[in-house]
Amino acid sequence: MEHSPLSALLSQLFWLFFIFLALMPMLRQRMLESARLSLIRQIEKKRGTRVIVLIHRQESLALFGVPLFRFISIEDSEEVLRAIRMTPPDMPIDIILHTPGGLVLASQQIACALCDHPAKVTAFVPHYAMSGGTLIALAADEIVMDPHAMLGPVDPQVGQYPAASVLKVLEQKPISEIDDQTLILADISRKALQQAYELVKSVLMTNGMEESRASALADQLTQGYYTHDYPITASMLQSMGLPVRTDLPAEIYQLMALYPQPAQRSSGVEYVPVPYHPEPAAPPQRAPAARRRNAKLPN
Repeated sequence: MEHSPLSALLSQLFWLFFIFLALMPMLRQRMLESARLSLIRQIEKKRGTRVIVLIHRQESLALFGVPLFRFISIEDSEEVLRAIRMTPPDMPIDIILHTPGGLVLASQQIACALCDHPAKVTAFVPHYAMSGGTLIALAADEIVMDPHAMLGPVDPQVGQYPAASVLKVLEQKPISEIDDQTLILADISRKALQQAYELVKSVLMTNGMEESRASALADQLTQGYYTHDYPITASMLQSMGLPVRTDLPAEIYQLMALYPQPAQRSSGVEYVPVPYHPEPAAPPQRAPAARRRNAKLPN
């Protein structure tokens, strides 16, 4: 049975359309990456710095739309350390942070490398940098945040529990009533809390904070006075004596827009995506010349 030329053409068009749909996510991703690199380069030229971006959004696989949740990983620390090594000692570094945190080892490696960089380091936080992200921000000479951006505590977590909360169990029960696993977790928690305290104190002192203030702040941030997801505002950070500003450059917001969340479902937030500015008041209109000539002056 022979196929008509029209059916053969329709079949070709169908397969071309299918291939186009399959390649579209990849092409869109390449365009986004190109736009990101272009804007990063613009920021570097404007500020005379090396810009390092550490942004962890929920991302999706190109073909299947499966969400992937990202955190600070060893791969991230390898890339950041490589970027720092490629930066001249006299060139400032700008690191843009948007992350829920991640591995202590990776966060510590990045923080220590930033502390050792001779030139100025500025951390930009457009939305939030929690846990390990906060540790990295503390390693900067200056933190620039959106007025409503947040950092968070750096208290260690042991398994699924805060280390400080695990130790509370030892205060509430006699040892004879505590199982071996909890005792082991408590021992690990005690070590983790001490290690976190020493790390944060060292980072703060490396950036010039006096020892007594660094000790007090490290204790406040690491010893479980807050829940792990507690938001610490810019004003709170300023009251703690940290060098924090809230005049985040517009280019940082533009860069964040190039890291969109995957469109898994319709958003509950809708608005017209253009900036609004108050319209200038119209100048008072003058009366026509004839009316001005005929108007009578008051007695």
